[in-house]
Amino acid sequence: MSKHAQTELEAAAFRRLVSHLQQHTEVQNIDLMILADFCRNCLAKWYAAAAVEQGVDIDYEQAREIVYGMPYNEWKDKFQTDATPEQLAAFERKQQAKLK
Repeated sequence: MSKHAQTELEAAAFRRLVSHLQQHTEVQNIDLMILADFCRNCLAKWYAAAAVEQGVDIDYEQAREIVYGMPYNEWKDKFQTDATPEQLAAFERKQQAKLK
């Protein structure tokens, strides 16, 4: 496979992941962090970092809008719920396990 084809496939997979997350607003970032150790904000940070590496002028807030499909504050107001005590405890266990 050529490098160009690989890049195109990776980009398509990323777009599909972002679209999937945009469609599944019921999945909270805390859930993603507990299960996969990344969330929508992580994707936005990685996107912004890749932009810097490529010399593209996109900041973190712009990257979050790309990942969330709307300004972050709008998404937060519409879809984000408070983390439950159980979610917070699971997240803390996950963080502690990484220290071992």
